[in-house]
Amino acid sequence: MRLLLTSGGITNPSIQAALVGLLGKPIAESSALCIPTAQWGHPACGPVSVRGFVSGLPPWGGMASLGWASVGMLELSALPTIGTERWAPWVRDADVLLVDGGDATYLCHWMRQSGLADMLPSLTDTVWVGVSAGSMVMTPRIGADFVEWPSAPDDRTLGLVDFSIFPHLDVFPSNTLASARRWGEKIDGPAYAIDDQTAICVREGEVEVVSEGQWVQLRP
Repeated sequence: MRLLLTSGGITNPSIQAALVGLLGKPIAESSALCIPTAQWGHPACGPVSVRGFVSGLPPWGGMASLGWASVGMLELSALPTIGTERWAPWVRDADVLLVDGGDATYLCHWMRQSGLADMLPSLTDTVWVGVSAGSMVMTPRIGADFVEWPSAPDDRTLGLVDFSIFPHLDVFPSNTLASARRWGEKIDGPAYAIDDQTAICVREGEVEVVSEGQWVQLRP
């Protein structure tokens, strides 16, 4: 799987160019599935923000409205009730999975419960575009500061990459560089702090930071 791990989505031409490079074809020829599941696990999110993400309406960004050939929605918490034989073809036929933010531990739970996590290694040509928690879920740990779901057993997530992500650098008052450095001291392994104009691109094990903003590698 090819990964575009963002803090704020497709927010500038450099990140959009990286997305097109991972797709290997124009956005207008690509099909997308939106996954809003992480939002349900975060107290600051709800029906209005979920609708905003899926529709692409502001102020929730425009990932769904980039001009895809087709756009659909995939709610992971519903998948265990309908059977893999029904939903797996939807995932395999999509060129890109657009995965919104919220709580990464909640998203991780439903990725495992639904079976999507088990499918990821076979999706070699699919692009995963994460926003905030949708990016953090691919890391080994998110840190206790970012766990909002009360039922989370700990801060561990999927670990498909070997680095962790502190998102929204200097976007929110609490997300300062000083806070990121304190967070990084509690995270084992490499870690990055990225703002909403930055993305981390992962393809065939190669990691590249794409940015028109600010980012810091907290741990090598």
